[in-house]
Amino acid sequence: MLTLIKNAQLVNEGRIYKADVLIENKTIKQIDAKINIEVDQIIDAEGLHLLPGVIDDQVHFREPGLTHKANIYTESKAAIAGGITSFMEMPNTNPQALTQELLEDKYKIAAENSIANYSFFMGASNDNLEEVLKTDPKTVAAVKIFMGSSTGNMLVDNKNVLEEIFSKSSMLIAVHCEDEETIQENITKAKEQYGEEVPVSEHPNIRSAEACFKSSSMAVELAKKHNTRLHVFHLSTEKEISLFDNTLPLAEKRITAEVCIHHLWFDSRDYAKKGTLIKWNPAVKKESDKDALFQALLDGKLDVIATDHAPHTLEEKSNTYFNAPSGGPLVQHALPAMLSFVNQEKISLEKVVEKMCHNPAICFMVENRGFIREGYFADLVLVDLNKPWEVNKDNILYKCGWSPFEGETFSAKITHTFVNGHLVYENGCFDETQKGMRLTFDR
Repeated sequence: MLTLIKNAQLVNEGRIYKADVLIENKTIKQIDAKINIEVDQIIDAEGLHLLPGVIDDQVHFREPGLTHKANIYTESKAAIAGGITSFMEMPNTNPQALTQELLEDKYKIAAENSIANYSFFMGASNDNLEEVLKTDPKTVAAVKIFMGSSTGNMLVDNKNVLEEIFSKSSMLIAVHCEDEETIQENITKAKEQYGEEVPVSEHPNIRSAEACFKSSSMAVELAKKHNTRLHVFHLSTEKEISLFDNTLPLAEKRITAEVCIHHLWFDSRDYAKKGTLIKWNPAVKKESDKDALFQALLDGKLDVIATDHAPHTLEEKSNTYFNAPSGGPLVQHALPAMLSFVNQEKISLEKVVEKMCHNPAICFMVENRGFIREGYFADLVLVDLNKPWEVNKDNILYKCGWSPFEGETFSAKITHTFVNGHLVYENGCFDETQKGMRLTFDR
């Protein structure tokens, strides 16, 4: 199968330039100013920009066990419509991915159902070190440690266990950092003031900057002590930025960090309107935190933009503060949100591609993805930067059926998404005849 994308503006490796791209079966065969050969399919991309497929290193697709909220099929479909061609999914499903066998069960589900490329994290707990150390670095994204209360019994709070994992694991370790003791103290204070009717606006005070910094600084300290390859998920505070630097090229960094869409878009003022719909862990915090995170992203202290896509039903979210779960759906709207920032001249298109496509591939050492290069898998996204559209119930693809962006008008639209050379999405229509592939890693 030969597919030719003509007249596109390629956005790749810090440049924007016009070129044709020839796809042969699953991979990019040729990139040139003009390609004129007989092919099976031609896409005229005049007026469109061609990006590498986004690699989202942090999603919760809820399968197995929590499929009333979402599943791998529905959420991979929403991701594809949002220009995300590869995802890495978290271990806090039911059952949790705490053994190699349970981890492989998730891969089997994805092989049958995912239309995007996929990988899964091996979960760590206080008592599964032996299983963690069996993880294959070539075929599994990383080991995930919840250093906070986000997922109940997956909390790793035993310092000796953390020392063991950081000192013995050859894998990249990815962490969610919030200090449980600090959070519980803050809950007690909030209840003393409000009783059980704590307003959601207290969320950033309960899951505070201090709770985040105390945990993330411990993770960084452990990584430096043992020379562990560490990736810190979803930075949410200005305070934590000081833990990271931009003095080395990304490929040489041993400690990297990410920021999520919601921490760049929302701030504490939005609780008044959005309420529990923007209740995430870690919490959306002050405007000054949001602004500092954005600047750290531009400065290179924060390496990756991800979603932490974590859907719940609207019924579950429409609850009181303590009873509403944390998390929200984001994969369909993450790239459009960042393209709106491009339109507002807050960030360049090249920088968005760097943080959402190139850098996840570099951080996780993903093989042959994340760039528009000859010989690489043809994971590609065409976007129209001048096609405004409004998020509403009729165009939301998440199984949960809602989005924190409802009513928002984005300035740019994804028009085509290719996964492994297959045109899976075109202007709202899907061709699901081919499934995604399991990601592999060059390590």
